[in-house]
Amino acid sequence: MSAKTFVDTNILVYSHDRDDRPKHDIARAELRALWNDGTGVVSPQVLQEFYVTVTRKIANPLATDKARSVVMAYAVWCVDVDSDDVLEAFRIEDSAHIGFWDALIVASAAKAGAVRLLSEDLNSGQTIAGVRIQNPFANG
Repeated sequence: MSAKTFVDTNILVYSHDRDDRPKHDIARAELRALWNDGTGVVSPQVLQEFYVTVTRKIANPLATDKARSVVMAYAVWCVDVDSDDVLEAFRIEDSAHIGFWDALIVASAAKAGAVRLLSEDLNSGQTIAGVRIQNPFANG
């Protein structure tokens, strides 16, 4: 089995938001590859943020039933997060000098054994807690 890749909320959102067509196409291709390889990982935080964003915060929101079906589909990728992970996020927040919610994403990715984190919110190429950040929308 290939190495696991954690998917941040923005990648999942772009895969269902057609307003930025280039990012939509890239996000869909990334997710399709992860489905095919069986290597994708998300956390409850990602699924929660996805649901709120695509039903309330994008120009053309998804219907709640459609958004819920997407959440249910990606639930199979979900890693459990507990209070120990919150404590790890505090450590990552301090050591990497990133915001708490991003630190919790990194902590969740590390817990899942992911070696790569797809996100446009963190510094592409940086490695935090053993997880390499990759922005799939960055040129080069």
